[in-house]
Amino acid sequence: MNSPEIKICGISDPAALDAAIGARADHAGLVFFAPSPRNLALGDARALAERATGRIGKVGLFVDADDSLIADAVNATQLDALQLHGEETPERAAQLKARFGLTVWKALPIASPADVERARQYDDIADLILFDAKTPKDAALPGGMGLRFDWSLLSGYRGKARWGLAGGLTPNNVADAIAQTGAALVDTSSGVESAPGVKDVDRIAAFCKAARP
Repeated sequence: MNSPEIKICGISDPAALDAAIGARADHAGLVFFAPSPRNLALGDARALAERATGRIGKVGLFVDADDSLIADAVNATQLDALQLHGEETPERAAQLKARFGLTVWKALPIASPADVERARQYDDIADLILFDAKTPKDAALPGGMGLRFDWSLLSGYRGKARWGLAGGLTPNNVADAIAQTGAALVDTSSGVESAPGVKDVDRIAAFCKAARP
């Protein structure tokens, strides 16, 4: 089995970005969602993007964002991909893909086989499906909370788009996650933090080493 791609999401400072690059991660996630402790102001995002360009992929995370916010972020950072982490419909995903001409990732919250089946609605639109743990209904955030789902739910999934795995991945369990699911990409955020929104450079290195021995 080929080694998966690695995304470190919620990068918010140069040290974390440099750690992800040094550990050979493929993608850095930049969060544009105000309630998140990892949310970036445009100026900070621009500085990180300049540091990242040509060294690691830049994925912007948005939650039911309007076009103006996405446009501002794209213009500031020259993103490589849009990660849609809210209730965006296939039609909305297609609209954004057409407008911005960028790769589109669609994150889907998973707790049941029916949730996995929803991915097929995005087969001809999303370039990557990101299966994430479903958060409680009253949760303030749609992800980044350290929750995981039953990976066996993905055992029968055969969609057209590439897919990745998120939700509660840590240096301690990512190797098992890859072995069980065969995910083409693994994505972590809180799993490499010492506190909400605070990335730990040693955990980033350990995660990447475990995901790609």
